Amino acid sequence: MSNTEREEVLSKARAAKDVAPVVAQLSTPRKNEILQRAAENLITHTDDILAANQQDIEAGRERGMSDSLIDRLTLDAARVEGIADGLRQVAGLQDPVGEILQGRTMDNGIQMKQVRVPLGVMGMVYEARPNVTVDAFGLALKSGNVPLLRGSKSARNSNTKLVELLQDTLAEFDLPREVVQLLPCETHDSVQDLITARGLVDLVIPRGGAKLIEAVVTGATVPAIETGTGNCHFYIDASADMDKAIDMVINGKTRRTSVCNSTECVLIDAALDDATKLRIVRALQDADVTVHGDVDELEGFGATDVVQATEEDWREESLSMDICAKVVDGVDGAIAHIAEFTTGHTEGIAAQDADVLVKFGNEVDAAAVMLNASTAFTDGEVYGMGAEIGISTQKLHARGPMALPELTSSKWVLQGTGHVRP
Repeated sequence: MSNTEREEVLSKARAAKDVAPVVAQLSTPRKNEILQRAAENLITHTDDILAANQQDIEAGRERGMSDSLIDRLTLDAARVEGIADGLRQVAGLQDPVGEILQGRTMDNGIQMKQVRVPLGVMGMVYEARPNVTVDAFGLALKSGNVPLLRGSKSARNSNTKLVELLQDTLAEFDLPREVVQLLPCETHDSVQDLITARGLVDLVIPRGGAKLIEAVVTGATVPAIETGTGNCHFYIDASADMDKAIDMVINGKTRRTSVCNSTECVLIDAALDDATKLRIVRALQDADVTVHGDVDELEGFGATDVVQATEEDWREESLSMDICAKVVDGVDGAIAHIAEFTTGHTEGIAAQDADVLVKFGNEVDAAAVMLNASTAFTDGEVYGMGAEIGISTQKLHARGPMALPELTSSKWVLQGTGHVRP
């Protein structure tokens, strides 16, 4: 990266740090008013957004971008409306800033309280999805933070137009345009400049594929929150209602293959008879899903047209109409397989045996565990959080959908009357 480009990243980070105190002090009504107005502006300029997005789609196809990434990149009028709705939902959520988490009066009379406060400057590194640009802005503003957005080159035109509209909204309220900024995306060096900007950036959140997340988490010198690639499993126990179990696994796989809560592996209880095992596999194939696995194992109960799974198939999300299938020795076998291959995102089970459900829920280590529900339900909006910044798969500070409270820190405020410590 040239010195000029590096300076652009650092200059924007300094500007973000300068305006952070202004954002931190915005009142809740003011923040909500800005969010509502931003939503209106997005809808009003839908045609402009879609025109910019079309440029990105055409460029992506010329570069041979995969269908799953094209899906993540693509906007239409309904998706723009959904993005705007996300801002409206955030406006309707409780403001976490200023919430008193705990407090008491010390024996010496000093009053103490722990209060939620903004994190400050929040760096976002993400791929393809232009909706993240707006989600990050909305959640950052409501939680009193300033976002620095490093989107991918593949969505450059879309992101530029969206940020321009958001900055225009801020200007309507006499706020600096630097309250949201888009960083250069021509080379990967700009990511490194962002994630090593100690003293300027308070937190960085990567959102994208496994390689992007790994690069950010291992290369950052500022605090980073790992958000989730989703190698999500769904176990079908012998006690399951089979009609519902098949509906859940197909929903988790086919509802939208390009998202991180998509089911990537179905685990089948060995105690099921061969006809039922075959029914599960054929139901997936009838839904146009390609089934991968141990061919000898799957053909052993009559499955056909299956693909030999590779090590990568078991360990990584496909983000496509592909799924792995494996026969396991009951719930213990499912838990053991998940423990080896999980990314810690979402794991699901279909069972009617209460003991099996309790065991799975207690022993599976993931940000979300679905008991008789599709993996597709891991979503901040579904959880009632509004737009989310991502699904955290790490265990410090935040885990699962990251919404407003997860984008704050806290500070202790102690008030005395001239107290001195003996």
